[in-house]
Amino acid sequence: MTLLCLCVGCDSHKEEYVRVEGAMLGTFFQVSASTELPAEQIYDRMMHIDSVAKASMSIFDESSLLSRINRGETDSLDGHILYNLTLAEKIHKISGGVYDVTVKPLVEAYGFAGKNPSAKVNVDSLMAFVGFDKIRIEQGRLIKADSRVQLDFNSIAKGYVVDLAVAELQELGIKNYMVDIGGEVRCGGVNPNGGKWRVGVETPFDGNDTPGAYIQQVISLTDCAMATSGNYRRYYVDSEGRKVAHTIDPRTGRSAVSELLSATVVAATCAEADALGTMFLALGKEAAIELAKELADDGVMVYLIASGEGDEFEVYYSEALASSLKEREGFRVI
Repeated sequence: MTLLCLCVGCDSHKEEYVRVEGAMLGTFFQVSASTELPAEQIYDRMMHIDSVAKASMSIFDESSLLSRINRGETDSLDGHILYNLTLAEKIHKISGGVYDVTVKPLVEAYGFAGKNPSAKVNVDSLMAFVGFDKIRIEQGRLIKADSRVQLDFNSIAKGYVVDLAVAELQELGIKNYMVDIGGEVRCGGVNPNGGKWRVGVETPFDGNDTPGAYIQQVISLTDCAMATSGNYRRYYVDSEGRKVAHTIDPRTGRSAVSELLSATVVAATCAEADALGTMFLALGKEAAIELAKELADDGVMVYLIASGEGDEFEVYYSEALASSLKEREGFRVI
């Protein structure tokens, strides 16, 4: 999870900054923006976006469009689902199949979708209706090869909603802003001090359950988005006392086991950064580093934290990200 670090109302900058915060998508949100508009108006806009997003893509709301699609009650896609499904397919191809939003049956069986985990997960059975090859889009409709195929946008939707919020601010004529929804961040222009926005990356250790308590790195950004994926908070303990991580490898149907603890991605949009973070985490350290090199020409930058000797960490970062990092000593350039 990333953390919003900001200063509001600083005398050294002429423009006034409004800070709005509350709850969205079952998590927190914070908006800092330079505007003459009242905070209440921005808050109302955020609540409208929250309502629209949940009605479209929530897997926890049984009445959402996505829930009805998953139950086979409709095959009609709205613009939100169509956008996310199209982007998800693109990243699915980039990842060689490691990123896949059809994993909902597996996610649910392992107990990561608000359900109790199954006593025994029959992976082979579930894999029969997992995979992008089992769906296609025709004239705005989702065609399933098997009615049991289900979609889960939790790895991309939060970032997408950040993008929706930014589009709303831009429509209001706001140029200097930062939007943070549950640690997924997108910023533009300058912060209240007139400089770049500063975003924290948390230290990914077992037991770090307090967002913002332990910051491993601070990254200075503007006019881009950033998202972090990590396994150190979301897991369950199985009957043998083992911790099972929430990132599932759709190629095997089992939890991805890797030295990679945290994957932070900087990209043009938050939806892209969100999905790519999940992808890198599922790939594992070595494959993530190699793919990050390939994606550098597309403007994608990464900051990866892996387990090292004992309690030490190994940190890898994109060369293009170097000037934005507060600390670099001892870290490895990709």
